[in-house]
Amino acid sequence: MNGYYIGLMAGTSLDGVDAVLADIASDRDITVCASLYRPFAPELHRLLQDHCFAAAVPTRVIGELDARLGEWFAETAMELLRQSGLASGRVRAIGCHGQTFHHGPEGRYPYSWQIGDPNRIAERTGITTVADFRRRDIAAGGQGAPLVPAFHRAVFHSHREHRAVLNLGGIANVTLLPADGKQPVTGFDTGPGNTLLNRWIARHLGRRWDAEGRWAAGGKPHPALLESLLEDPYFKRPPPKSSGPEYFSLDWLDARLKDFPTIPPRDVQATLAHLTAASVARALETLSPRPQRLLVCGGGTHNQFLMDLLRRYCRCPVATTASHGIDPDQVEALAFAWLAWRTLSGRPGNLPSVTGARREVILGAVYPA
Repeated sequence: MNGYYIGLMAGTSLDGVDAVLADIASDRDITVCASLYRPFAPELHRLLQDHCFAAAVPTRVIGELDARLGEWFAETAMELLRQSGLASGRVRAIGCHGQTFHHGPEGRYPYSWQIGDPNRIAERTGITTVADFRRRDIAAGGQGAPLVPAFHRAVFHSHREHRAVLNLGGIANVTLLPADGKQPVTGFDTGPGNTLLNRWIARHLGRRWDAEGRWAAGGKPHPALLESLLEDPYFKRPPPKSSGPEYFSLDWLDARLKDFPTIPPRDVQATLAHLTAASVARALETLSPRPQRLLVCGGGTHNQFLMDLLRRYCRCPVATTASHGIDPDQVEALAFAWLAWRTLSGRPGNLPSVTGARREVILGAVYPA
């Protein structure tokens, strides 16, 4: 099933859709042909902010958001093709992660729910669509996340050094790639990436994100608040583990701020940036073998203050994935194009050593053109 594939990714930052068109010939023979970032329209962004990860949402709202996002994904794929000049008939499949609505990997009936109707994507584009990647791993006893480490292994593994790959999305997740290919790949969500930073600045300044981390950089981190945040049991839990904004929410932050009522908002923002960097660095210290290099991807790479903090906290060299051939903004969307290729090739896409699943499974449901 080699050929052209489109990957569509909407992350927990709730900012928009990353799209990648790739020519995939094998696990490692992958050529990016075009890419596109399409931010959500303001009204759609507001609806997602209000309802994703919320405890109770009316059924009608969920249904309409699912349909509306399906149209948004389809339009994004078609715009990508228009810009690339490639006819839709030449694309074998679209791999769409969807937009995570709620992630609940614990409890008696674990689940992960992504919306963005793939029926509409297949119908509007005329391209076979692969979606709903996470739930088969959960059915096999896994967390359903993170799924991208399998792709990290394919494109970033080195026999010369132990590497870690960090995705700085709304939630941060890390993948350990031991130099010895016989050793298992491990990975897990380390905690908040951009989600608290984005929500806090939206509350106080009405902005979607802290551009280059400038607002945080002008604040002073509060050491006692930082240690209080880092005391959360999630950071001490052993993997496999995954989380989301439904856990690391403003409610979570507000509960801890009750003990620090006089901290200025800008200093809280600075502390949250330190929380992301410190929790990542502490997670790296638990890995064995210890990574000799950290490659960073995701929207958080645009936060220069956060990247500087990572270099300060981490004991290994830190660079973006651009230094190893893939634009940091393209990695996750490219991973879901690759996972669609794996699915249509009849190959498993999860790593039980990462998710905790009982076995490798073929991921996703296929919606024919």
